[in-house]
Amino acid sequence: MKLTRESLWSLEAYSEHRNAYRQTVMTHKKLRRIALGEHVTLLFEDEITIKYQIQEMLRAEKIFESAQIQEELDTYNPLIPDGENWKATLLIEYPDVAEREVALALMPGVEHKVWVQVGENDRVYAIANEDLERSTDEKTAAVHFLRFELEHENCRLLKANAVLNMGIESTHLPYQICVEDSCKASLLADLTG
Repeated sequence: MKLTRESLWSLEAYSEHRNAYRQTVMTHKKLRRIALGEHVTLLFEDEITIKYQIQEMLRAEKIFESAQIQEELDTYNPLIPDGENWKATLLIEYPDVAEREVALALMPGVEHKVWVQVGENDRVYAIANEDLERSTDEKTAAVHFLRFELEHENCRLLKANAVLNMGIESTHLPYQICVEDSCKASLLADLTG
């Protein structure tokens, strides 16, 4: 489901609801945040996380005009899953700026090596940055937007409680994890297929 202007609170109404809504969203995000090692995190987006992002953007920029609100919706709606896919923000995080710059220079194209695997099926690799390229031959960016197309069979197996693994194929940050049931349950809510 895509968000519309009617899905959003006005700036005044959001101000009244913000603290309680923020707590709800932060709790929700905990189940949708999956660490792929010490420096890489996947935050799986959905209608709740994107609505919060839009509301915060409108608040910060004091946007209240219809056309500008629609621009924000048009920007963020593509990050909501479509029923047989997951969409995630990939964050490569290093607290030290110099260390981060060195690490990013060692990983050009790493965003294309992030994968999910359902049971014993083939790995599904991320489709990265469909809006614009965020890597060069010299380095990758610290933030990427990913889509995992699961297809019907993987969706069916997940609903039948198949194991869900995720990982990253990187010589500098190789990692694999079996996703916990609580996180998997949250991600299953995105699937209609």
